[in-house]
Amino acid sequence: MSLEKQIQHKIDHKTKPLGALGQLENLALRIASIQQTESPELKKPSMVVFAADHGIAQEGVSAYPAEVTYQMVLNFLCGGAAINVFCRQNELELYVVDAGVNADFSGESGLIHAKAGYGTASYLTGPAMSSEQLQFCLEKGGIIVEQLQKKGCNVIGFGEMGIGNTSSSSVLMSLATGLAIESCVGKGTGVNPEQFQRKTAVLKQAIQKNGTPKDPYEMLQIYGGFEIAQMVGAIRAARSLGMIILIDGFISTVALLIASRMQPNVLDNAVYCHQSAEQGHALLLDFLGAEPLLRMNLRLGEGTGCALAYPLLKSAVAFLNQMSTFNEAGISPHKNDT
Repeated sequence: MSLEKQIQHKIDHKTKPLGALGQLENLALRIASIQQTESPELKKPSMVVFAADHGIAQEGVSAYPAEVTYQMVLNFLCGGAAINVFCRQNELELYVVDAGVNADFSGESGLIHAKAGYGTASYLTGPAMSSEQLQFCLEKGGIIVEQLQKKGCNVIGFGEMGIGNTSSSSVLMSLATGLAIESCVGKGTGVNPEQFQRKTAVLKQAIQKNGTPKDPYEMLQIYGGFEIAQMVGAIRAARSLGMIILIDGFISTVALLIASRMQPNVLDNAVYCHQSAEQGHALLLDFLGAEPLLRMNLRLGEGTGCALAYPLLKSAVAFLNQMSTFNEAGISPHKNDT
């Protein structure tokens, strides 16, 4: 019997009707399969939030000015953002990365310094980043994950902060899935109808100028963000290290999509924490054949969906490890028990 079948057998013989714990059973199977054991453990769960600025934000594609990226990073460091609250509540360690914010953080404690530049260039005028910056981001993202894994972490979630990053993610999704850009663009931070039309027009113009590359590295270099690229590197490293990867909303799922074009097996370790209210996210989850744990119309980013969903992972592991079997409890099993 394969290990996966052994895990499923263990789940099926708990004191419950077959499938009665619904998606929690699928989650337990996923976690145990990733860890290659019938008795999985969640150790030192961590959230990493990558922050960077985007040159495309200068083109009026967001409801917020670019300086909000810097201001929100300070908020993270002071413990006042939603992700801080939910990480404290659910006992996840939070790490904040300056992947390329257009500001200096001299003297700020608690920040991981991994700046690839002071924001990307606007891809209306050319590639968002150089090939050297892209390579730097992929390597840095991997190094950050490797350091956390060495500290004992085996479950890691990724979030982001960057005004303009839903625009970059929409283009990347369109290129990687073949879906029209109009299907991938959403309201992001909450643009009004006029701003939404402007956002869509700007992205179509950028694609017309820069083309539709098929290579994932080229996609990232032309249309990506420093935080997205570092997340791609982080996801790849987490898969190589056998870690459980918590995927947040639209931008994190796009990073996973691009990572999967470079390293297809990263999808094996992904747990999709929620379906966001961003238009393209539902389509992207369908494209990946993913079933999200939560549907709460979240659209904040920061990794908040991961932090909110994490207690479900704890419940999945707890029932798998602690719930009695029919034999242990002396209860007659279900009729189709084998």
